[in-house]
Amino acid sequence: MTPPGYALITGASSGIGAAIAREYARRGKPLILTARRSDRLQALAQELGQQVPCEIIVADLALADAPRQLYAETQARGLFVDTLINNAGYGVPGRYLSRDWQVHADFLQVMIVAVAKLTHLYLPAMEAAGRGRILNIASLAGLVPASAGHTLYGATKAWLILFSESLAMESGPRGVNVTALCPGFTYSEFHDVNGMRARVSAVPKWLWTSSEEVARIGIDAVEAGRTRVVAGGVNRIIATVFKYLPDFLTQALVARNSRKFHDAE
Repeated sequence: MTPPGYALITGASSGIGAAIAREYARRGKPLILTARRSDRLQALAQELGQQVPCEIIVADLALADAPRQLYAETQARGLFVDTLINNAGYGVPGRYLSRDWQVHADFLQVMIVAVAKLTHLYLPAMEAAGRGRILNIASLAGLVPASAGHTLYGATKAWLILFSESLAMESGPRGVNVTALCPGFTYSEFHDVNGMRARVSAVPKWLWTSSEEVARIGIDAVEAGRTRVVAGGVNRIIATVFKYLPDFLTQALVARNSRKFHDAE
């Protein structure tokens, strides 16, 4: 008999990750919360532990061996992960050459390598059980032309969307739903961490979505077996418009507007 399944959420200490944890707790789903900040995880686990079983594992996914260690710890605790939320992420502002290579290497480790490895570790048990959910937190940035500044961010999100789509076709027939969630501007700590809060504060309020709404949309989508979902009506319109406009025009629009909230110096 397959044991009760847990939802493992990376980057669970704040923002969209914490909102997803709260939404799953509201739905009665046991949780494994992981992030770098132990104090934040402890506080969230104390809050949500009153609703569902809640485990915490402190991990820094910028470290190459962190995914394996995380997997080993869940195995040692006897926890069956039937839902994987690859949410951990951040941005690196500025020109590509304004940062040392190690900064970019750590970023790629978190945004691509850790996602791919965690998925590779946890997916076999999901397929063997004939049930599972993988929700990858991508971005609207992966669906529109790239801009100067945050050079690797849009590229990693585009990769995550394509990765999710391929994986959905492979694993869907085996009972595992895979979804790429693409939010736009979201109320969270993301822009505080990367130092861009002052710039993005100028973005009109109608372009923003709450973390709670993004979490609900993402969970509903992966439960329904949708391969890709854009969070927010305005963002869906933007994604559709950019899909059908000629490349030269969309690139000009992005170049004109991105400097308002991207630091490319």
